[in-house]
Amino acid sequence: MTYEKDNSYNEIRYKSLMKWLDEVEQDENLAISGGTVLAREYIQYLRDENQSLRNENELKKKYMKKLQEKLIPNKD
Repeated sequence: MTYEKDNSYNEIRYKSLMKWLDEVEQDENLAISGGTVLAREYIQYLRDENQSLRNENELKKKYMKKLQEKLIPNKD
């Protein structure tokens, strides 16, 4: 039985962080608002890296399943 992972909590956290960065970006102090671009880029990098690792893991799982089927044939 497979089910789709519930990401609602993570999505709420992400949206909350983006909203907070929007508010910080409006600050008149350049030292404070200047880091928001870097923070957004880093967050996007982490999300992309996470997706890449998930894809890699899925590929490895498929490979291991095929390898297992070759080495240990089903007895039907």
